[in-house]
Amino acid sequence: MQALDWLMIAIYFTILLGVAWWVIRKGNATSDDYFLAGRNLGWFVIGASIFASNIGSEHLVGLAGSGATDGVAMAHYELHAWCLLILGWVLGPFYMRSKVFTMPEFLERRFSPHARTILSLISLFAYVLTKIAVGIFAGGIVFATLLPEIHIGNINSFWIGSIAVLLLTGAYTITGGLKAVAYTEALQTFILVFGSFLVTFFGLKALGDGSVATGWHNMREVLGGEMFNLWKPIVRAGAEGSWAPIREVGETGAIVKEAWYFNGNYPWLSMLFCAPVIGLWYWCTDQYIVQRMLGAPNETEARRGTIFASGLKLLPVFLFIIPGMICMALAKSGAQPELAAGLLDATTGEVIRENAQAAFPLMVQNVLPTGFRGIVVAGLLAALMSSLAGVLNATATLFTMDFYSRLHKGVSQARLVWIGRVATAVLVVIGLLWIPVIQGAKGLYDYLQGIQAYLAPPIFVVFFFGVFFKRLNGPGCLATLVVGFLMGLIRLAIDTPVALMGYTYDEGSFLWVMNNVFFQYYSMLILVVCIIVFYAVSYMTREPDYEKISGLTFGTVTDEQKAETRKSWNTTDIVWSGVILVLILSAYLYFRG
Repeated sequence: MQALDWLMIAIYFTILLGVAWWVIRKGNATSDDYFLAGRNLGWFVIGASIFASNIGSEHLVGLAGSGATDGVAMAHYELHAWCLLILGWVLGPFYMRSKVFTMPEFLERRFSPHARTILSLISLFAYVLTKIAVGIFAGGIVFATLLPEIHIGNINSFWIGSIAVLLLTGAYTITGGLKAVAYTEALQTFILVFGSFLVTFFGLKALGDGSVATGWHNMREVLGGEMFNLWKPIVRAGAEGSWAPIREVGETGAIVKEAWYFNGNYPWLSMLFCAPVIGLWYWCTDQYIVQRMLGAPNETEARRGTIFASGLKLLPVFLFIIPGMICMALAKSGAQPELAAGLLDATTGEVIRENAQAAFPLMVQNVLPTGFRGIVVAGLLAALMSSLAGVLNATATLFTMDFYSRLHKGVSQARLVWIGRVATAVLVVIGLLWIPVIQGAKGLYDYLQGIQAYLAPPIFVVFFFGVFFKRLNGPGCLATLVVGFLMGLIRLAIDTPVALMGYTYDEGSFLWVMNNVFFQYYSMLILVVCIIVFYAVSYMTREPDYEKISGLTFGTVTDEQKAETRKSWNTTDIVWSGVILVLILSAYLYFRG
């Protein structure tokens, strides 16, 4: 990092804090102002904020690292941009007309107060253990890679980076609420996209001796077609990270191992059925994402915000996965010895999968020219901070509106805002206490991916089936959430000692089998059980009061509500939605190896 790089970072933070201060000065007199930005966010800010909130450590650390080791396999998740169209066109009208603050509050309107309480508890549990932890972990990784020489006494750069990102983000989130979060995220989106584009551009130039087109061609030559394949199932056998033919044949000619995967890590069945469920849960029912849309003044702005966000969501394939692949190509080709030293085993030449999560910061450190490096580091910090800010605000909203306001009825708006700020501050402290656990954990990222796979199915089922089928009732919803959550907790109790402490179960034992069932397959099992429980309990109990849930399901929408929704969109909205679907299809067709 040179003086010019530090200047670019300083300029970024100056502008960021200026925007935050401008928003904070406008004040947050009511809970609407603090938690939903006064329900006055425009489509551009909504879309940019959704995108910036999503771009966190799973992209900076996990997605680029996955690109380095497994190619475009994780692009399946990024191409779930269509889920945002489902949010805007299908679920959005129900959320907007309900005028709720939180997703659990919507479940209370649709089903029962008990359903709201259970979902709030699940969400708070998930946010504290995953999203906050993941944001801190990524901050530490980025700082440890880019600024390893920074120390304060015995405190290394991992600690310094984690603490700095957490405290700075917490400061403007506590004071400014969702409005500060949304407007700073809109700014951070530009910095992030431009900075990540620079990594791809200069990386391809380095790989192609100054030519981007040649760099792309060389990358395909070095890595092979399978790294660009989303469709052809292959086997990964032998050493971790190595590639093998479809069948592994023993000395006698008998087939001794056969498996079918997407790019070595992801069974095709799970990618076909489980990944969309996780995507729809995250994009259409998670408070972390939907809260931005709830800040819109009407259905039109809400829907256009999600359409804009879905277009932005297509970018990470090229902004994070491809840079990870470029990093691996540069390391394997010998063009960048520094990258080879950081990613490849010196003896075998195989990729060290644990080191791959530093692929993006390594590219920033070794490929970018002075000055541009500062812009990209600012983009990295923007992604970390926006992701953390979003989860801090969403978690504070859940606690304040779903617990505090229900236990203390009739409290003033000023009191609710104050409680929201206190809740955010407490979350910052919890995040600080998480750092020692995160720093020493093994396999943390995969562990966290598993958590969301176990939590997603019951929440997906109660929201989507609840909106589409009016006969499903409160007791069925409650039973589904409880059963699904308990199934997830059982698997987490089994996985945790292995993921975070390196414990191993006796091979062949029940616990060993449970731990080794692919996490997405177990997620699919939870999904099937939840659907059965939802229908069985609902049809064994009384029908819901259809007047009470008017407008909250497709079967209870009034003619006036239908007319209002129809007036909220026009041909332009349909055309842009169609363009995004065509782009998604084009990406699937291109990445065929």
